[in-house]
Amino acid sequence: MNITQTTFLTSSADLAGCPETNLNEVAFIGRSNVGKSSLLNMLTNRKELAKTSSRPGKTELINFFHIPPKTGHLVDLPGYGYARKSKERRDMFASLITEYITDREQLNHVFVLVDSMIPPQQIDLDFILWLADLGKPHTILFTKTDRLKKTALQKNTDLFKSTLGEHYNPLPESIFTSSKVSTGKSAILAVVREALLG
Repeated sequence: MNITQTTFLTSSADLAGCPETNLNEVAFIGRSNVGKSSLLNMLTNRKELAKTSSRPGKTELINFFHIPPKTGHLVDLPGYGYARKSKERRDMFASLITEYITDREQLNHVFVLVDSMIPPQQIDLDFILWLADLGKPHTILFTKTDRLKKTALQKNTDLFKSTLGEHYNPLPESIFTSSKVSTGKSAILAVVREALLG
């Protein structure tokens, strides 16, 4: 799999506009400003494949990136705002993301990006629990780990996992990442290869 030759394919504002293909997909999602675009650029060795911005929430469409020759797609999803209660779902969680994750048959794996620098956010916990309820394979990516000392990083991530573990057992796989120094790159790519190629 030559992920270094990944290219932009298309953007879609709804499920009907997603590419008609039988290629498998892996998606990346997280709260706004979690470092998703930077991580995608790090994984593909392309500095501007995914557009980065100082303005949170810049990604408003589903963006598809093709891995040649016919390996599969990386999918950049908009940042989420989600409440687990069904009556609040449509108000707080974009229907575009809901429809893609629940109905897109090509989607094999979801990477959920979580900011390692801050306390556990209910919105992250709820989103991961929702994926578990759906039975959708997923991995947690703790981002910005280079910005913390080892003890603080371990404390923050342990707290997140213990909080999530109150409702989720066994916990999903998690990977420490840093777009700046490429921490976690090989581990993420191993999951990507497995999800796309089996």
